Parts: sequence; structure tokens; C-alpha cells
Amino acid sequence: MILLQTRAEREQPKSIAIAHPLARQEGETAVHVRQLLKRFGAFTAVDRIDFDVYRGQIFGLLGPNGAGKTTTFRMLCGLLVPSGGELHVAGANVRDAPASARARLGYVAQKFSLYGPLSVTENLEFFASAYGLHGETRRARIGWAMEQFDLGAHARATSSLLPGGYKQRLAMAAALLHEPEILFLDEPTSGADPQARRAFWRRITALAEQGVTIIVTTHFMQEAEYCDRIAIMDSGQILAQGSPAQVRELARTEGRPAPSMDDAFIAVVEQARGRRAATTAAAA
Repeated sequence: MILLQTRAEREQPKSIAIAHPLARQEGETAVHVRQLLKRFGAFTAVDRIDFDVYRGQIFGLLGPNGAGKTTTFRMLCGLLVPSGGELHVAGANVRDAPASARARLGYVAQKFSLYGPLSVTENLEFFASAYGLHGETRRARIGWAMEQFDLGAHARATSSLLPGGYKQRLAMAAALLHEPEILFLDEPTSGADPQARRAFWRRITALAEQGVTIIVTTHFMQEAEYCDRIAIMDSGQILAQGSPAQVRELARTEGRPAPSMDDAFIAVVEQARGRRAATTAAAA
């Protein structure tokens, strides 16, 4: 019997290979967060959250729009100053030394921070210079990015005209040029088709296997299954965290013996909102 490959199977992306894999030490903490707080005037966007991320893990922050995921991300990256709490990233206290912490991070924003009028090559050259890469090192890293993300055929293309999947590749390539220890990805698959999302997660898994720590936000509940650990956020609070299996277990009932991540997410958020409503009613 002859089995015909689908187009998606024929075009499986290669696993990304980084130049200098990072040693993984069991239990080594890459991100340490305690009582992290962010207020904007009277509004509390992030309400005293705690979590740890270990080196080489894929850690997912899940939640609806407005849950506080992006605000948390920006504090972790040193782009927002916390209102309170303890925050260590890659061994640096982000509140005291944000510049030294950022030098060890890669960040892909929700709206890819590319320069639309520039070509693929020009974008990579710009970001390489911004990261302080020069001479042979810069040429080598740009060559690595072109090869690993299959960007060569589009080297001269204006980045604003690239298909969504290639914009995602270029944004990730730019974020990895300086070989960061931790990669932050804010809703990176939003707007991508299913094939591009699978390709993305294949690359992310390969990076984690080589010691890069990944922290990702997503509102696609099925993508949580790619993560080693996840945290569900709503109204600035972490409602549940653990492995995907541990979080799914929170929604297990006699009538629902095999809950999905969607089931778990809905159950966790609805229970928390119900408790808040009851507390508010009691206070009134």
C-alpha cells in the first residue's frame, strides 16, 4: 500500500539548532516571582502573584483578554516597573538592574516589533546592531538566523509584505540573535494558521530541549498541552498552576472523567469569579 504525504507533512519545519546550547541543571530557577504587583492609579492589573520557572521549561500564561498576562510579561522583561513584589530573571533583580537582565532575554511582542519598510536582511542587521553584535559575530548570527528559519528566499522582501507565518519566523529570529537564556513570547500564534502554529511549537520545543527557557502567553487552550507548566490568570490573579495534566484534573467530575484544557480553563475561571461575586455580595 502506498501512503501519500499531505502537503503539511512534506513541509515539516526542521528543528531549530542553537549555536551554543545551554547546560540544564535540574531545578535551576530561571524566573522567580513573589507577590508581584502592578497598579495603574486605582486599577490593579497584576495582584500579588507568585510563580517560578525552571531552566529549559516551557511555561505558559493562559487567560482571557485583560487577565494581566501582558502586563506581567512587560514587568518580567523590565519594560514596566512593578508597583511591588520580588522579581528575579536570569539571576538578576529586574527592579534593581533591568538593563543587565534584559541583555539575557529575547522578547517577541504580540504585534511583531519589526520595521515594515525594511527588508528581512535589514531587520536582522538592525536588531543585531541593537544587541551589540558587530563584525564577524554579527555576520555569523544573521547567517544562522537565515538558515534556521528558512528566510533566505525572502532576504530582500519588505517585511511588511511577508505572510504572517514568515513575519513570525523573522520576529523570532531577531529575538534570538544575541542567544538569550530566556525567550518571552506574547501571543505569538495569534492570527497564524494551524500549520504555522504547529511549525512554531516545533521550533519552541527544540529550543527548550537545548536549555532555553520559554515563557509564552496564549489564549489557545490546546496550545497549553505543549507547555511543561502553565498558570491560569484572570483579573490580575493566578487561579491555578501546574502541569497541563494537573490543571485538567481540576475540572474532572463524575460526568466529565476526561476534561479538556478548555473544560479546565472554564471551570477554574468560573469558580474564581463565583467566589468573587459571593464575597462582593456578602460585603454589600
